[in-house]
Amino acid sequence: QVQLVESGGGLVQAGGSLSLSCAASGSIVSINTMGWYRQAPGEQRELVAAMTSGGSTLYADSVKGRFTISRDNAKNTVYLQMNSLKPEDTAVYYCAAARNRAFRAGGMDYWGKGTLVTVSS
Repeated sequence: QVQLVESGGGLVQAGGSLSLSCAASGSIVSINTMGWYRQAPGEQRELVAAMTSGGSTLYADSVKGRFTISRDNAKNTVYLQMNSLKPEDTAVYYCAAARNRAFRAGGMDYWGKGTLVTVSS
């Protein structure tokens, strides 16, 4: 089993920045992909950004150029730097991990509890 704990959410004004972190523990040697997903009220959970152990990344079109995912394998941690935030970025952000190379939410094996990001206009 793998445990994921997110941190770094909060309230920020439009145009501002936030950084999220997700620390993994447990059977971490089994992890390939780690990523960030978000779910706004009344919406489906969607991919924000994900990174494989080989360094391949995938971003949602809506965040390209504004968000950056990074990964520190020595610390078993994945980060999401969010810049130029917009009110439509408001959501609960979830960290997720997969044993295989995967990007869809349905392909992830482990999930954190989520952290709320609120962007005010």
